[in-house]
Amino acid sequence: MNWDTIEGNWKQLKGNVKEKWGKLTDDELDVIEGKKDRLAGKLQEKYGLAKVEVEKQMGEFQKTARIVNKSIRQGSQKLKKR
Repeated sequence: MNWDTIEGNWKQLKGNVKEKWGKLTDDELDVIEGKKDRLAGKLQEKYGLAKVEVEKQMGEFQKTARIVNKSIRQGSQKLKKR
């Protein structure tokens, strides 16, 4: 999943972001709005991580988000069939 897709599904994915990076507040997640650079900056600030580590963690999150997005789509397709 590319980052544009994550940004477009930010409301659905915020819970997953909060689960992975629990120090982020709901207000901060609202300000981030799915923007990759904003999330990276906030992770560096909150966790004291180097840019390389932030990029690594965000890459892992992208892989996870792909799975979540797929299950969201499958769930909505099942609802349409009913």
